[in-house]
Amino acid sequence: MASKLPDTTKSLGAGAMDVDDGSGGGGGKKAAGKWPGFVHFFFVLTVVMCALVYAPRFLSPAVSVDFLGLRQPALGRAAEGQGQGVHGGRGNEGDALVLDNQVGSPCASMGGHGICCDRSDYNTDVCFMAGDVRTDAASLSFLLFPPHAPNGTASANATVAEKEEVVRPYTRKWEKGVMANIQEVRLRAARPDEADAHRCDVRHDAPALVMTAGGYTGNLFHAFNDVFLPAWLTVQHLRRRVVLAVLVYNPWWAGTFPELVSGLSRHHVIDLLHDKRTHCFPGAIVGTRFHGILEVDPARTRDNRTLVDFHDFLASVYRDDGASEELVHTTAPAPQQQRRPRLGLYSRKGTRVIENEAAVARLAESVGFDVSILETANGAPLSSEYARVSACDVLVGVHGADLTKLLFLRPGRAALLQVAPLGVPPVARGCYEKATTMMEMQYEQYDTAANESSLVRKYAADDVVLRDPEAAKREGGWDLIARVYLGGQNVSLDLDRFGDTLRRLHSRALRLSATRLDACAHRR
Repeated sequence: MASKLPDTTKSLGAGAMDVDDGSGGGGGKKAAGKWPGFVHFFFVLTVVMCALVYAPRFLSPAVSVDFLGLRQPALGRAAEGQGQGVHGGRGNEGDALVLDNQVGSPCASMGGHGICCDRSDYNTDVCFMAGDVRTDAASLSFLLFPPHAPNGTASANATVAEKEEVVRPYTRKWEKGVMANIQEVRLRAARPDEADAHRCDVRHDAPALVMTAGGYTGNLFHAFNDVFLPAWLTVQHLRRRVVLAVLVYNPWWAGTFPELVSGLSRHHVIDLLHDKRTHCFPGAIVGTRFHGILEVDPARTRDNRTLVDFHDFLASVYRDDGASEELVHTTAPAPQQQRRPRLGLYSRKGTRVIENEAAVARLAESVGFDVSILETANGAPLSSEYARVSACDVLVGVHGADLTKLLFLRPGRAALLQVAPLGVPPVARGCYEKATTMMEMQYEQYDTAANESSLVRKYAADDVVLRDPEAAKREGGWDLIARVYLGGQNVSLDLDRFGDTLRRLHSRALRLSATRLDACAHRR
């Protein structure tokens, strides 16, 4: 799937071609004298008719254009390949624009004009604007202008006119340090007399979603947990009929996640801090929903979405061949061709390294797995990572951001085996266990003992760091966890004990494979 990120070079190239095509008409006139008279007559007539028909479209100030000057589709048309309009209903163009898809939200039933904020969540604030919304780049604000009365005059709403909200659009509002670095976005009702100073340079036919590429999003876990899963939760009901307005938009973010950006929105991204034009929208969402760490709560969305739906979204943007994932992954081989279960082992560098990784890989092969060593942070596009991870029956790795790719595994069939170094088990379980079970996969956690940790080479046997990690963490706090247990140790796994876990997962994979073969045989 091609990215919808801005490509200014391509845009300028297209503009240059337009100019050349226009000047090329002169060449046509030179040759026209050689044509028969009636051909010349019809050629001129055609040009005149085209000018009469199409000129009003290009000269009208109400023409809708996107970030690069391309015409936007109108609200209410069926989204690409979906058959559902942007309104979130079932394609009725008269329906009100549904911005908030959250069950029980105070903003879920807001009307066609107004500002509403939901600040009830511990993790995030989300505000909604419906109506004539325009950006003010100088103050990083979104302004809501009053609707017009039937006689053409502005009909100001006194309640809305006094309203002003401030939002930092990031999903860790409880963490004061990182939130201090997230830019404030202002939402306020504008006075009618401000309209002339905020004329639309770019008019969009889809609402804006204001989000950030800042915070901790340089880390893959946070990129998914803090940004992309919350963004999907917030706008998936709009079926890509939304314009992403991004704070701290940067080339790394754009180049790493183009498929996700295109999957969320069919429009070009607005670089909110650098684009000084006035953008106009029929609505705006500032901030994103958050249901928990890599979680989707179906009871909180009107359309009962689950984490499996988010997996399906990832599958749709990362699969290159366009084939049905069900066909790719569930077509069972003939009994005589039954393959060995596949195990993917993430190979970390720097910290939390498996020091006896080669021996662990040989152990897994002896148990009966086909083993693939997956390189962490190798610069490969996520589409290729999706292909490799989704083919695994078991994904194994020491606690770290790469295990976020459990979202690529096949729901209901695969398993995640997370190795938790000394002192890390509660953190490890909190990050990935619930997401794994939400996808109806098997979760296993291997908690290393003190003699499997490289910390035995740094601390005496009776040191509290080795003897009682929980007491050490209570005394040292998060600083000790980050410095010692996360950033200061490697592991060397006990092959006998780890082998027991591998054999259990191998038996499960074989049972699932046999069940699929039996089901396939009955269908035949």
